[in-house]
Amino acid sequence: MLRHLCLLAGMLAFWVIQGQDMPLEYTFGDKYKDRYKYSNLLSFSETVSSDKILVRGYYSGLLVRPKGYLIERYNSDLHLVEEYNYKYKDGDFVHGFVANDQIYLLFLEYNSESLSYEYNVHQSPVGAYNFTVRNILTLKADYVESPVDKNYFNRTFKTGFSTTVLSDPKSRVFAISILQSQNKDLTHRILIYNNRLERIIDSDFSSESQEKNFAFEELAVSADLSAVYLVGKAYFRQRRFKAEERKFQYELVRLHKSGITTQVFDVPGKFSEALKPLWRGDQLICAGFYADRKDNRYNGLEYLVLDPNSLSVLERKYNPFSEQFMLDKFGQDSEKVIKNLVFKGAHFTTDGSLLFNAEEFFMTESMQPNASGGRVQVQRFHHNDIVSVKLDAKGNLLWARNINKTEVTQGDGAYTSYSSYTKDGQTYFFICLASEEPQLIGSDRLIFKQGFSRSRNVFVIRLDAEGALSYEKIIDSDEARLPLMVSIPFINLENDQLLFYAKQGSRKQLVSVEVH
Repeated sequence: MLRHLCLLAGMLAFWVIQGQDMPLEYTFGDKYKDRYKYSNLLSFSETVSSDKILVRGYYSGLLVRPKGYLIERYNSDLHLVEEYNYKYKDGDFVHGFVANDQIYLLFLEYNSESLSYEYNVHQSPVGAYNFTVRNILTLKADYVESPVDKNYFNRTFKTGFSTTVLSDPKSRVFAISILQSQNKDLTHRILIYNNRLERIIDSDFSSESQEKNFAFEELAVSADLSAVYLVGKAYFRQRRFKAEERKFQYELVRLHKSGITTQVFDVPGKFSEALKPLWRGDQLICAGFYADRKDNRYNGLEYLVLDPNSLSVLERKYNPFSEQFMLDKFGQDSEKVIKNLVFKGAHFTTDGSLLFNAEEFFMTESMQPNASGGRVQVQRFHHNDIVSVKLDAKGNLLWARNINKTEVTQGDGAYTSYSSYTKDGQTYFFICLASEEPQLIGSDRLIFKQGFSRSRNVFVIRLDAEGALSYEKIIDSDEARLPLMVSIPFINLENDQLLFYAKQGSRKQLVSVEVH
């Protein structure tokens, strides 16, 4: 027993000592008062002068719909330069970005007079805040309660109208997918706009959707913006399945003015899961996971090199999860399975190796009593383990690690989950937890738990080029005071900097973290 305790203490000391040389530097901006206690951060962008623009939807009263949008502008010294309250409360906010020294806010609104859905862009010059409204798309349709698909595991295709908006990280383009059904007629249309609101592609996707409903998850775009690549789950509409079988397959869709190309990568005994399209120079890569049977479990890593025009597979690699990875995640419990992984970050190193990470994300529902004595249904969003992987330039697995983490939220997910940054082959994961230290599970595994206090600490978990793991609490709750929205940072690649918005109640500030 004494020997075991000594080994355990040594292991914990190793973790702490290894975390003391984190090459990070953080800076707190000034704290400011804020009159909107209840709000959600919707977009975090940068102007040509390097000012940062944040857009928040704020709420009041019993209804959860926004009462307006607060636009905040910060300079490079993290000082709040100006605020503007855009008092608009109609429609669903679906996308926001800054480009061409303009602020663009995209809303889906229902026009009860014309019985149609309208995609309207509310646009204003940065600093002037004189919003004008421009309609970019109008669609005749009956009103539905929830027209916008908002997460991975709550897609519905039973309403007469549903839509999804995806954009690329650089805000060069955004895609609008619209699925409409009336009686037995089904239409599916996908439109691509550039950041000047010019419609560059308009595709009729109806024939592809006759047998399958597509729920798109990822987007990539070619350098010249001539082709857009969408990855989505294609749910079979009229097939019978066994209870344990999955009812979908992952597909890659290429949209071009010349037409539509689709590709399925499944082969006997290998079924694609959670794919992400990536560019490595002029090479199109699809990376993700695979299952070896038609159920919900993941069994390993998939890596595909594709022809960008035909989507034909030029190279293909499958790497089963390693024994080390399974031990990281489950310890000695070999009966548990891996599922529900959502991509969070990807980075190619100078030698062409791929570092990517994903998070275990799922939703649960339950009934609970309310103040009036009735019962209401409550949705909880779970952000659990982090999966981090390194593949060499040929797609061979170098290492895969699992970081045990458990977080759950009923409301704003900005404070949960994590963000990642990669530099010099090392990946840093930023998480915000109430707990003071990770907890030991089993004899040789640690888990980062959310905790219950409103005070939050910022931890950084680092995986070096060889996959060795270390961590450090870089910002203590006594120092930070305000919790950071770690899952919605602004990432400045040129300066190796991450900016985080911190807010609680009536106080707010920006926090800068630089990676050296």
